[in-house]
Amino acid sequence: MPAFRLPTPLGCLLAAAAGVLTTLTASPFELWWLGPVAAGLIYLGIHTLTPAQAALRGWCYGLGLFGSGASWVYVSIHDYGYTGIPLALLLTTLFVAGLALFPAVTLWLYRRLTGPRLAWLSFAGAWVLGEWLRTWLFTGFPWLLLGTSQVDSPLAPWAPVGGVYLLSLITALTGTLGVELLRRRWWAALPVAALWLAPMTLPAQWTTPAGEPLRVALLQGNLDQAIKWTPAGQREAANRYSALTRAHSGDAPDLIIWPEAALPMFEREARPILERVQSNLTPGTALLTGILQRDDAGLYYNSVIGLGDVEGEYRKTRLVPFGEYLPLDSLLADTIAFFNLPMPAMTPGPEGQAPLKAAGTTIGNAICYEIIYPDRVAAQARQAALLLTVSNDTWFGRSIGPLQHLQMARLRALENGRYVIRATSNGVTAIIDAQGRITTRAPQFEMTSLGGEAIPMQGLTPFTRTGSWPTWLLAALMVLPGLRPRRKQ
Repeated sequence: MPAFRLPTPLGCLLAAAAGVLTTLTASPFELWWLGPVAAGLIYLGIHTLTPAQAALRGWCYGLGLFGSGASWVYVSIHDYGYTGIPLALLLTTLFVAGLALFPAVTLWLYRRLTGPRLAWLSFAGAWVLGEWLRTWLFTGFPWLLLGTSQVDSPLAPWAPVGGVYLLSLITALTGTLGVELLRRRWWAALPVAALWLAPMTLPAQWTTPAGEPLRVALLQGNLDQAIKWTPAGQREAANRYSALTRAHSGDAPDLIIWPEAALPMFEREARPILERVQSNLTPGTALLTGILQRDDAGLYYNSVIGLGDVEGEYRKTRLVPFGEYLPLDSLLADTIAFFNLPMPAMTPGPEGQAPLKAAGTTIGNAICYEIIYPDRVAAQARQAALLLTVSNDTWFGRSIGPLQHLQMARLRALENGRYVIRATSNGVTAIIDAQGRITTRAPQFEMTSLGGEAIPMQGLTPFTRTGSWPTWLLAALMVLPGLRPRRKQ
């Protein structure tokens, strides 16, 4: 087979375009069928490159992906971090360029260690191992994984089997096999057909209802983030959530949910407000709210607590780097101080926290950013009949970030066969069923209350039982046949 080699500038341009195509697979665009195309463009001609050239192509892919799909971080830095435009642009550029190093390292290692033998197989495995690396290294950032977009595709039934990484693996493998088909290797059509038709034989639902549907009310205060932490903003938040809660005194839902840090104050300061709200709750109604806590040792936590018939509380374990804590603080503290940026100071909660119990149902929790970590959510789902995520997506502004965040929450529901109820400060507030479908959602940027039903579920999907490690192992095994034998000295 003749080698297919692209000039370096054209190869980098196509790689950046593939990154943009990957963004288009995600919400709000949801062009899921572009996923294999993006992977195929990166695979095309990869074995004519040196490791350094492959790394450059991977970096260009990352620039296209994160520059188009995660540049909403600028809104958080500039609009709500009160950072000037030049510095906000610089920090956003560094953020995108830094994340782009992950695909660069992945492709460098791939070319350094593998050859053309069974390349279509080993490339797909390397892609998923690169996503695994991005999930955990330096606290991780599993945003815009290739498989996330497949929540609405014919591949979606694979999600309860192996989770988002199995979807990424199949999507990347479809892309490499598509390139082989273009090279007139007709045998490649058989595994593609098998991968895309096999979901028709999988169970439509792996879990079953564990009881009667719960009537839930999700409250969305839509408080301006710019004034939220001022005294006026604190009073307005208390008034809004108290009024929205009182409006449900007649219909008496089983569960009322306030979003992350609904009251912009610590729990101790919020106690008088919460006690007044609790005194007005209809008997039998439980209320859960996101709240910040400060303990006697002076440590700060992002938490979920309950009013009424609620047992337990939850403290966020996976914190947002730079937003809630400072990674490598011994190295970066002076830099943060030089630029006069806010110094994050949250403390992670303990691992292995028990689920909350409210309205007679065990509820697993994921506060905001935590919902993007599939294995962390699966660990919660093993002990819970219902999943809750509270979030403050106000930081994203009117960007595509909240819609991408919602899509990942949908995939967590599908992976675990659990309803996910999602309460946010200004959207997107929604109820997601056990197959990842949105049953009802509130409009963004409005003060509103969303009512609906959520069904507690029992039983475990294969993914909930095992997590992602079988797919990571499979990906590693797929790389092995492509490894180059060591040269004799």
